[in-house]
Amino acid sequence: MLAHVLSGAVFGIEGVKITVEVDYNPRGMASFTIVGLPGTAVQESRERVRAAIRNIGCEFPMRRFTVNLAPADIRKEGPSFDLPIAIGVLVATEQLRPDQIADSMFIGELALDGKLRHICGAINLALLARQEGLRKIYVPVEDAPEAALIEGIDVFPVPSLGDLVEHLFGMKPIPPFDRSQLRQEPPVATYPVDFAHIKGQETVKRAMEVAAAGNHNILLVGPPGAGKTLIARALPSILPPLTPEEALEITRIYSVADLLPPDRRMAQRRPFRAPHYTISQAGLVGGGSTPRPGELTLAHRGVLYLDELVEFGHKLEALRQPLEDKVVTISRASGSLTFPANVMLVGSMNPCPCGHYGDTLQPCTCSEADVRRYQQRLSGPILDRFDIHLDVRRVDHDKLTGTSYAESSARIRERVIAARQRQLERYSAFPHIRANSDLTPSEIDQFCRLTDDAAVLLQNAIRRLNLSARAYHRVLKLSRTIADLEGAEVIELVHVAEAVQYRSRLMTILQG
Repeated sequence: MLAHVLSGAVFGIEGVKITVEVDYNPRGMASFTIVGLPGTAVQESRERVRAAIRNIGCEFPMRRFTVNLAPADIRKEGPSFDLPIAIGVLVATEQLRPDQIADSMFIGELALDGKLRHICGAINLALLARQEGLRKIYVPVEDAPEAALIEGIDVFPVPSLGDLVEHLFGMKPIPPFDRSQLRQEPPVATYPVDFAHIKGQETVKRAMEVAAAGNHNILLVGPPGAGKTLIARALPSILPPLTPEEALEITRIYSVADLLPPDRRMAQRRPFRAPHYTISQAGLVGGGSTPRPGELTLAHRGVLYLDELVEFGHKLEALRQPLEDKVVTISRASGSLTFPANVMLVGSMNPCPCGHYGDTLQPCTCSEADVRRYQQRLSGPILDRFDIHLDVRRVDHDKLTGTSYAESSARIRERVIAARQRQLERYSAFPHIRANSDLTPSEIDQFCRLTDDAAVLLQNAIRRLNLSARAYHRVLKLSRTIADLEGAEVIELVHVAEAVQYRSRLMTILQG
C-alpha cells in the first residue's frame, strides 16, 4: 500500500512543503530505503522509526519499505522527518487510515521509545501549513508554544508517537494548544546600560539618538577607555519597540538558528549582536555546507556591533552588498538562499595602533605613516556605508566623578519613537520602508525636500568633501531623520549642517 503524509522543511527561513511517500511491499525482501536526497540525519530515521513503532506496541513488518521525500531535487536535512515517516509506515501497513491524517502536517524527531523531541523552525513550518491551507499541525510538546504564534491553524502538542496514535483513533484526544497561554508572558523592558549613567559625551549621545531615530550606521573612533563599547551597548535602550511584524521576523530567524530561549518564544526586543573579530566569514554573514544564518541575519531589525572594527580585516568586505540591499544571498551548487539583513551597523575602533592618536592625556607613539596605514585598513566602500562618524574623546575628570545624572534612556527613547512614528505614517504606502535608512534613490527624491538654503549648503559640501553618490544620498537620509526629530516636514539648513558635520569628520579623519 502507498501512503502520503505532509511535512515540511526549512530552507533559509522559508518553509517548503515536503510530501513523504511510503510504499510497503509485503512480498519483498526486508529493507528500508529512503530516497529523495536525504541527509545523514534523515537516513538514520530508519532505525529511530523502526524502534519507536515497535516500542509503542505497533507492528513493524520485516518487509520492503521505500520512502520518497518529494520533491526529490531538494536536499533534506535534520531529524524532523521522523514523525511523518513513522505515520506513513503505519498508514501503509493499514494500522492507520488515510482519512485520519487528512489536512494535517506532521513534524518531529523520535526517540527510540517513541517520545517526540524538540526540532528547529516550528514557527516557520506552522506558517507554511497555514499558507498551504491545512487545518492541523502536529509538533513536539516543547515546540507547540512557538508554532501557536501563527494564527489560523490548530497546533497539537504531541508527547509521543503512541499518544498521537491514540489521538487519531479518538481513544485519548490531544487538545489543541491554548493560545491564551501566550499572552501571559511579561514584556521585557530592562536594559543593562542606561544613557543616564554615561557621564559627559553629550555630542556622542545626540548622534546615537539620530542614528536610532533613522536606523543609521554609525562609527565610533577614540582612545581605549573613552567609553565606545559602553555607549554602543546603551544603544538598544533607546530603540523603538518591535512591531508585531518585526517580532515575527526575528522569531522566525532565531527559531531556525535554535536560539529562542525556552521561557520566551516570541521576540520581545531588538537583537544586539556583538561577535568577536576572530569570527569566520561564514559566521559573520552566514554560510556553511548547509547554509545557516550568520551574525548579520541574527541582528536583523536590531544592532550589529563590531568592536575593534579594523581587526575584522577582509571579512568586512562581505558586508558591503548586504548593507545596501538589506538581505544576504548565499549561493551554493544546489541553489541560492536569501536571509534578511536589515541591521543598524555600529563599529568602534582606535584611531591608531597604540590607540592614543589625538588623545589629550597620553601621547601617541605611532608615526604618521603608521597611523595612515592603520586607518586605511578600512576600505573606502566600507567607510562609505557609515552614515555617522563620531570622535569619542575622554571624559573630563570633573564630569566622570560628578554625582549628577544625564538624561535617561527612557526620555531619549520617547523622541526616537515619535520620529519613527512620523516615518511610518509618511511611508504608509511603502511597506518595505520602516525607517529613513530604507529609502531608495527614487524615494529620496520624493520625500527628502530641501529648503533653498539647505540645498545650497549640500551642494557646497558635495564639492568640498568630494562626496560619492552613495554618500550624498546618505547625507540626505540623515538630514531627513534630524528633521523628523525636530518635527519638521521640510529639511532645513540646520538639519543639513548637522548631517554634513557627521559626514565631514568621517572624510577628513579617516580618509585624509
